[in-house]
Amino acid sequence: MDRTRRTVPRPRRHRLLAVGAAAVLAVPAMTALSSAARAADADLARNGGFESGLNAWTCAADSGKTVNSPVRSGGSALQATPAGSDHAQCAQTVTVKPDAQYTLSGYVRGSYVYLGASGTGTTDVSTWTQSAPDWQQLTTTFRTGPSTTEVTVYTHGWYGTGAYYADDISLVGPGVDAGQPPAAPTGLKAGTVTSTSVALSWSAVPGATGYAIYRDGVKARSVTGTSATVTGLSPATAYGFQVAAVNDAGESAKSATVPATTSAGSGGGSTDLPAHALVGYLHASFANGSGYTRMADVPDSWDVIDLAFGEPTSTTSGDIRFTRCPVTECPNVENDADFKAAIKAKRAAGKKVLISIGGQNGQVQLATTAARDTFVSSVSKIIDEYGLDGLDIDFEGHSLALDASDTNFKSPTTPVIVNLISALRTLKARYGSTFVLTMAPETFFVQLGHQYYGTGKWGGQDPRAGAYLPVIHALRDDLTLLHVQDYNSGPVMGLDDQYHSMGGADFHIAMTDMLLTGFPVAGDANNVFPPLRPDQITIGMPASTNAGNGHVSPTEVNKTLNCLTRKTDCGSYATHGTWPALRGLMTWSINWDRFGSWEFQRNFDQYFG
Repeated sequence: MDRTRRTVPRPRRHRLLAVGAAAVLAVPAMTALSSAARAADADLARNGGFESGLNAWTCAADSGKTVNSPVRSGGSALQATPAGSDHAQCAQTVTVKPDAQYTLSGYVRGSYVYLGASGTGTTDVSTWTQSAPDWQQLTTTFRTGPSTTEVTVYTHGWYGTGAYYADDISLVGPGVDAGQPPAAPTGLKAGTVTSTSVALSWSAVPGATGYAIYRDGVKARSVTGTSATVTGLSPATAYGFQVAAVNDAGESAKSATVPATTSAGSGGGSTDLPAHALVGYLHASFANGSGYTRMADVPDSWDVIDLAFGEPTSTTSGDIRFTRCPVTECPNVENDADFKAAIKAKRAAGKKVLISIGGQNGQVQLATTAARDTFVSSVSKIIDEYGLDGLDIDFEGHSLALDASDTNFKSPTTPVIVNLISALRTLKARYGSTFVLTMAPETFFVQLGHQYYGTGKWGGQDPRAGAYLPVIHALRDDLTLLHVQDYNSGPVMGLDDQYHSMGGADFHIAMTDMLLTGFPVAGDANNVFPPLRPDQITIGMPASTNAGNGHVSPTEVNKTLNCLTRKTDCGSYATHGTWPALRGLMTWSINWDRFGSWEFQRNFDQYFG
């Protein structure tokens, strides 16, 4: 588990140069417009600068969102990310005059970005750029047909490429009286509710061209039909939903609020853990200077015992082996029969015994489906041989890193991440609801994602930054415990936009508050990592100064717990809630705690006793 401090390069800032001269449209002399006609021209595109989120725009497969960087002007721009065979088209329908000339223009950046118009009644048009590393203007013109009253303007990318950006889209031509906004929708009701989603439906509104869905007063998405499923929600959480109808004249008043509470989820097999649990790693395959501790000698205070470590035969093989500590290194090691018998006795006493995969030396990269399948079969063999309750994922180092094009933690595409998620789901399905799944990432792979995610928009960042987020998010309903290693860490920015460093309760409070509150990923307020349940969180701390950098005294441990569960002793950091159901603490390690006369365990027992 020991790790050295890492830092991430800050993204380079790009200056945007203001264009001082207005664009001039050349009109052939034969069709020159009179000054009166020019005065009648208007920009018909609604929310072309995306300052009102995605209002008036609909993006295929929920591929689009608004971001505050990079932008060409104002405070927002569109980011849309192609996935699979989808081109991430974002479009709006605009009311136009028949037999009239229009100019469509917009600024884009990215690779293979298109701007176009369809349904013109004459010849549909589009223009594109192969590569725009900075903002580039695209412009095209068209004439509407003799009976055309609506056209669709759009942007899209191309499959297999990364995200593209668009801003300041305009459609200039003869304006049309848009009339009045539609009436507010009625009949809103909630249908199927899961731990992370709510299905909604409502009655159609005459004259509406689309609908905006609001969650707790904040716009969540836009749709064209009269039903939608809102996803990415937190388990066991109450929400209020509203819907507004949209047409060319604007947005209606919102509907009456419909409440819905998501289910608690499966809980990851944690239902028979005590309300407050103590988790520790047992050096089962090495001594590490702390001495060997026999399984039978682990005190009853330890509720979850992680066997450290199962390691791969090679980084990319997926073939995990668990080797007991040899007698030459651990003279007091028990034999296999006694070790297995002690595990059985612990489980009979209600304790959970897991195999922990990875650690400092066990780099695991499931880059292929073959490695994924080998991982599943080899881990299953260990679980079955030793009669274990489940699995702990302690991938460190270079095990997880994001591909440059993988920018959405909700829909990962990087093979090592996709294959790990698949493998863990397979193991969960194989062993059923009682299977215990825990994870022990470093802050670099989780909370650092608040500032940096992967290589970043301009490249140059460490691709490992935030790389655990898609794994945690995909498995949040199956995850029993998450115990981030709040040690061996550099300073990390909290939700207060201040850097927090190891050495006291403040660091643990700020890092845990992020997990329980949720946080924007890479600073994007429209892309939030949802909070986890408090019963899923145990705080990772070193058992002693020998165990790792960032050890804190029992007094600081208690301040941390007081702040998070009782909102006392919080110091300068203001938490976003109070969580008496916080599950407990994790430590590296049981062996080092024994070496330190069980100080960590005794303090836990006294606090929760």
